[in-house]
Amino acid sequence: MGRLQRHDSVEDGPSASSAGTARDSAAGILTVRSLCKSFGGIQILKNIDLSVFPQELVFIIGPSGSGKSTFLRCLNRLEEPDSGSIFIDGIDLLSPKTNINLMRRHIGMVFQAFNLYPHMTALGNVTLALRHVLKRDRATAETIAIKALDQVGLKEKAKAYPAELSGGQQQRVAIARAIALEPKIMLFDEPTSALDPSLVNSVLAVMRDLRHLGMTMVVVSHEMRFARDAADRIIFMQNGRIEEEGTPDFMFGSQAGVHTRAFLSQINV
Repeated sequence: MGRLQRHDSVEDGPSASSAGTARDSAAGILTVRSLCKSFGGIQILKNIDLSVFPQELVFIIGPSGSGKSTFLRCLNRLEEPDSGSIFIDGIDLLSPKTNINLMRRHIGMVFQAFNLYPHMTALGNVTLALRHVLKRDRATAETIAIKALDQVGLKEKAKAYPAELSGGQQQRVAIARAIALEPKIMLFDEPTSALDPSLVNSVLAVMRDLRHLGMTMVVVSHEMRFARDAADRIIFMQNGRIEEEGTPDFMFGSQAGVHTRAFLSQINV
């Protein structure tokens, strides 16, 4: 993508490219500045700065406890940041004047757990927000939901209950539920970590399709092959900070920082 690399690690020292990307942050669909978050007096996020651009797939990697999931949850205010700013498509997400429930319609989120209602069919799970949040009538909601289920390859499972679906299928229903609302950006928090290895590829295939359709995505995951093949940019977090970022070729190459290379060496890439 032609973006500059970022090097903030102590071992690499100051870099002329430490400002991050070569693109104007004003063009970002997501812009985060100086984001901080603490739990019980322990600072989890330390002055995070990040811009994500339309149709970009940004992959966030790093060791457990580095703040990746907390950062994602702050992006739709499932966790309230202590300070800093978050703008989604120019809207200040942290402003008291912002209707956060309205804004969440534009921020799709897929969790590690599928969070489906067990007493509702796949179709019912997908139509729920369409009917109660977007106020679509039943027929319109079901038409949209069937299209979303078809997009994730589960149209024929519309009447199945979660207990009748595999883990991979349940996660794809969760993705269908999110994309049915036509979000401007999708957040994925370890979407395959609860799945058997044999089911992971079906979920990654859906994410690849979304990427090809131009969906803007921020993904926290340990699926390094997917990161290498599909990401536009990879972010390495450690100790609550973005320590390094760059294209997959850079981040998986010998020029990446010491901490990035050490982390990747511990994972089967």
